[in-house]
Amino acid sequence: MRSLRKQTWVKKNWHLSALMLVIVILVNLPVLLMVMNSFKTNTEIMTSSSFFPQRIQFENYVHVSERTKFWTQFKNSWIVAFYGTFFSIIVAAFAGYAISRFRGRILSLFSNSLLMLQMFPLILVLIPLFVLFRTLHMIDSHYPVIILYLTVHLPFAGWMYKGFFDSIPKDLEEAAWMDGCTRVGGFLRVVLPISGPGIAAVAIFSFLFSWNEYMIANVFLRNEEYMTIPVGLQMFMQQFSTDWGGLTAAATLAMIPVLIFFLFVQKYMIYGAVAGSVKG
Repeated sequence: MRSLRKQTWVKKNWHLSALMLVIVILVNLPVLLMVMNSFKTNTEIMTSSSFFPQRIQFENYVHVSERTKFWTQFKNSWIVAFYGTFFSIIVAAFAGYAISRFRGRILSLFSNSLLMLQMFPLILVLIPLFVLFRTLHMIDSHYPVIILYLTVHLPFAGWMYKGFFDSIPKDLEEAAWMDGCTRVGGFLRVVLPISGPGIAAVAIFSFLFSWNEYMIANVFLRNEEYMTIPVGLQMFMQQFSTDWGGLTAAATLAMIPVLIFFLFVQKYMIYGAVAGSVKG
């Protein structure tokens, strides 16, 4: 009887695994098609209906590496993503701690305003911001992009931090205060080290946003020397033609660092998504 139940359970697991595999393939089919097209010529991409290339060739990757500024854009993406993530971690940590631990009208207004900021599309303020940064002679530099990435991500990161800080008992901080720590010292020495997974989750979401963001970078980065990858990919699409081979090759190269990063930190993404949902 037990053996029959085990066989039934194994059979159900195989069916479920097969179904999930089919769903994963269907969901990722556009990505797989992009990777396959990166090994085809432009002619084959436009004329062939085959999913796999007739002959694997690396001309598109050679073209992207030697005849475009892809690696310069790759470096720029790392710069804005790193600094945008770094400052988001620091600023949002203090904001989330204040919302979690303090009560009052001012902080209540601040926390509510963070949520209200999410209601307004960023495109409404891009023109005034462009005029402002142009007056400050900061167009075609990384500074306005990093500042706006921090501003856009701060509400989400602050509330994510709040969920983690709410789950940390205040008794630990009070014990640190009894030992002579100030409130800031208790926050830095006790609360933040315990919130390691929360910091990782905020860093992940902030990095992915900064790496993939297009609209802000497209407005403030017009010089190819400062463009990030999302903006640089647009250069493959001209008015009367599109270099599909170069576009798919560049997009594939741009996807690899994020994919590797995601494989190592996906458990923190899940942890961050449910942070604060259960308080105990």
